[in-house]
Amino acid sequence: MGKYQIRKTSNGQFRWTLKASNGETLITSETYVSKQGCLDGVASSKVCVADKNFDKKTSIAGQPYFNQVANNYQVLGTSEMYSSTAARDNGIDSVKRNAPTATIEDLT
Repeated sequence: MGKYQIRKTSNGQFRWTLKASNGETLITSETYVSKQGCLDGVASSKVCVADKNFDKKTSIAGQPYFNQVANNYQVLGTSEMYSSTAARDNGIDSVKRNAPTATIEDLT
């Protein structure tokens, strides 16, 4: 089962990371000013798992990655850079599988 880890950043804000059951990081959120905002972001990430919630991208260096977006088109989280589009698409599938049932681990 996947898990969301909530951490406090060095400037006192909050960020979540969704990890797969094997511990691999799937996506990392933007920073939030409040812990409640961060928890709201997690809640949104858990339900925004339709195909339309994943924006497939390619970095300037040519590496595939993706953003998970909310229904209002705000970016919820960004993936790592992948070696291929197939690997990126597997990452998206993993978010779809893990996010809805992921537990929340508060590390603040």
